[in-house]
Amino acid sequence: MSDLAASRWRKSSRSNSQGQCVEVADNLVGVVGVRDSKDVAGPVLTVGRAGWAAFVVGVKSGRLLR
Repeated sequence: MSDLAASRWRKSSRSNSQGQCVEVADNLVGVVGVRDSKDVAGPVLTVGRAGWAAFVVGVKSGRLLR
């Protein structure tokens, strides 16, 4: 498991006021952390950097909306 103590969390600039947001920590070595912004003390999903990059490409291209 990755050490999350040094995580710097950020929300998307497109976050809405509805509170349905995730936060991302992309300053970690080898992984990207993802958590629910409403539950900052809750669980964290860690994803490998290559997997995260593929996910972002898929979202930006619209492939994941189908």
